[in-house]
Amino acid sequence: MYQCAIFSNHPGMYNSEMAFRYAIHRLNMDKSLLPETTVDYYIEYVNRFDSFETVQKVCKLIRVGVQAIFSPTDSVLATHINSVCDALDIPNIGRSAHDFSINVYPSQKYVNYAFNDVIQYLNWTRFGILHEKENGILNLHQLSRSFHGEVHMRQVSRGSYLSALNEFKGKEIHNIIIDTNSNGISILLKNILQQQMNEYKYHYLFTSFDLEAYDLEDFKYNFVNITSFRLVDTGDVGVKQILKDIGFYSHHMLKKPFFNLHVQKSTILESEPALMFDSVYVFAIGLQTLEQSHSLTFSNISCDEEIPWNGGLSLINYLNAVEWKGLTGPIQFKDGQRVQFKLDLIKLKQHSIVKVGEWTPHGHLNITEPSMFFDAGSMNVTLVVITILETPYVMMHYGKNFTGNERFYGFCVDILETISREVGFDYILDLVPDRKYGAKDPETGQWNGMVAQLMKYKADLAVGSMTITYARESVIDFTKPFMNLGISILFKVPASEPTRLFSFMNPLAIEIWLYVLIAYFLVSICIYVVGKLSPLEWKCIHPCDLDNISIGNQFSLTDSFWFTIETLMQQSTDIYPRAMSTRIISSIWGFFSLIIVASYTANLAAFLTTERMINPIENADDLASQTEISYGTLDSGSTMTFFRDSMIETYKKIWRSMDNKKPSAFTTTYEDGIKRVNQGKYAFLMESTMLDYIVQRDCNLTQIGGLLDTKGYGIATPKGSPWRDKISLAILELQERGDIQMLYDKWWKNTDETCTRKNTSKQSKANALGLESIGGVFVVLITGIIAAAIVAFFEFWFKFRYHHKATPTQSVVNNISTKGEILESENTYLQPDRCFWIEIYEELRYASCCMNKQKRPALSRTCSECTIPKGQRIDNTIS
Repeated sequence: MYQCAIFSNHPGMYNSEMAFRYAIHRLNMDKSLLPETTVDYYIEYVNRFDSFETVQKVCKLIRVGVQAIFSPTDSVLATHINSVCDALDIPNIGRSAHDFSINVYPSQKYVNYAFNDVIQYLNWTRFGILHEKENGILNLHQLSRSFHGEVHMRQVSRGSYLSALNEFKGKEIHNIIIDTNSNGISILLKNILQQQMNEYKYHYLFTSFDLEAYDLEDFKYNFVNITSFRLVDTGDVGVKQILKDIGFYSHHMLKKPFFNLHVQKSTILESEPALMFDSVYVFAIGLQTLEQSHSLTFSNISCDEEIPWNGGLSLINYLNAVEWKGLTGPIQFKDGQRVQFKLDLIKLKQHSIVKVGEWTPHGHLNITEPSMFFDAGSMNVTLVVITILETPYVMMHYGKNFTGNERFYGFCVDILETISREVGFDYILDLVPDRKYGAKDPETGQWNGMVAQLMKYKADLAVGSMTITYARESVIDFTKPFMNLGISILFKVPASEPTRLFSFMNPLAIEIWLYVLIAYFLVSICIYVVGKLSPLEWKCIHPCDLDNISIGNQFSLTDSFWFTIETLMQQSTDIYPRAMSTRIISSIWGFFSLIIVASYTANLAAFLTTERMINPIENADDLASQTEISYGTLDSGSTMTFFRDSMIETYKKIWRSMDNKKPSAFTTTYEDGIKRVNQGKYAFLMESTMLDYIVQRDCNLTQIGGLLDTKGYGIATPKGSPWRDKISLAILELQERGDIQMLYDKWWKNTDETCTRKNTSKQSKANALGLESIGGVFVVLITGIIAAAIVAFFEFWFKFRYHHKATPTQSVVNNISTKGEILESENTYLQPDRCFWIEIYEELRYASCCMNKQKRPALSRTCSECTIPKGQRIDNTIS
């Protein structure tokens, strides 16, 4: 049985030829696979640039009677060879995708998927691709369409490697895919060294499966990232044995050494010789299965007659059904394409190339050593970290004794120091030049602040109170948030409502008091009128005096008012309604009084013990709907971006007001915003964590409303930075251990710095009522006493005047007889009354001396000095 192989006369094909010869030699020596068959072969050498010669030699081999042709990996020659094989139904085993071909090389579709998964895992959103016209293994158009990031593709040759690398370096493209001919990789590696692009921030992803075969000694100790797939597991015992046997066969049988083209060592089996070895065994296994069912007949076929081989279709079907594990891993075909294989993901370490994962068509990418991509613990590197001064996140010592990183202290500085020890790196901390976090100019599209520094790769990390936003995340990377927060409103504590003397009246509104007063008058008059109309309210005053029958009514006008006020004050009264009508009015008035008094009592405690604030705004809606209070936020910060890009009408209105405000509503620092808030008539929109820090140290400031959004602070890195995921893991670990919470308590809740804020949300014994709260009650009491004294004075005066007018001062009664003779002369003389003030004095003197007596004798209302004896009084009258 004959088979043939076509090899180009390129020196790189020598190892593949040795693997082909050894595979057939091994088949013939080991009869376990083809016990009754001896495989013979022909080898033809062709010029890779002469397709006509190639076709002529293929036709020559077909006339000999070969049953399979092993074509070279050169894509141009493989196409011509396969066209002949398709026409004559002769299996073509190699690197082709036609009907009568078996492609032992992994399917290009799956290879694209493999590199796609790696790029996504590395989070590359901006990278370059160097490819050659005919030697690349990736479908670049398919690869570029699968990403939404920034992809720079350059077609290169050996002479243009240097210029392309220089261009990428100038554009600060640090992630590069190398999809070039294996023979040119050594030159490319030298050009990388010339451009000094072998630092840790560069990451090269090679599409070649033979990275281990190259001399990477100059790259091992510069921490440059070099990643690739390998098809042959060089550490496998079976692979090592085959490599050893091929070397022995080449040296002893052919008197030629089996060597590696790129390095002078024979410990690496490249993918091309391994694929050629597997191709021979795939053909042998398919042939063995075919011979078990029926014999394979030979016929004379030639390129001139173009008559297909009858057994070719059966053989190609059996080859498609082959399942085997070869030097390149598991092998399985579908429609001539290899769909089962395993790619080992390898990465350059300091001393060697190590396996960090694997990719299979069914399981896709499985990273077994994620620390190789993100663990910098073994790297003695120093990162450039930028920050911005913001209390208490990052603060600065200005003394001469502080230099370098010692100048900075604060919450974020402590977190950075802890993470650097966990991850394993040193850092140089410095301030961002323009003192801004970073915002995109809507007109120019340019970024500023720390974001711009990271985009230009002038810094490795940005640490501070930097908010994770969609716009920033699209141009830089963020770690997991180390603090969650939102936007809130900082405002000056509103002035307490001034305590009024008559605060006890606050439980009821002024109009309620007026309505109660009106109701009092109406009910009193109504009781008076109904009491007069109702017969049952009239009764006899002296029922035993039948000569002078008189009736009276207890509801006089004054008594009606007195009854109503006593019922309202819930006091007992000596007036009791007897008629049904007056009882109905009394009951309704009693129910009304019960509700009013209960409502008043229920609210009285809250109004007297709770300090009430006059707060002009309660939330963002109140802020947007008024013009008296100005408001603003930090310039070029995430809060400003939030309002600028928000689609909520309230927030859009707030943004328009801030944007058009003159002078500017924005501040350059938080300190400026806090100063403006303390000056009054200004509200500052800021992150809640910073707001919490401020209000705990300044009791004149407070938070208004809740959070307007939710977001987090994270550590920023350039796109595709290898530090992002490792720092994220460190942050998660610190959060689980409670270290970040302890740092938060240290910087936020330090009792030496926080102010004591009066707690108005709870009622306690300490919040006792003062005279300013209930002093009005005493005023009412004193006023009532004075009013009563004045009324008593006028009552006494009125009684005094009435008695003075009703009593004559002197009366003479003369009885004269009819004869003109005086029979008796009688003169009755009453002394003049004492003066008004003496009367008051006597009443008060008796009241003070006889306080426990309920009765007293009638007081003498005449002056003792004006009293005339009886005899003298008559004599004086006669004379």
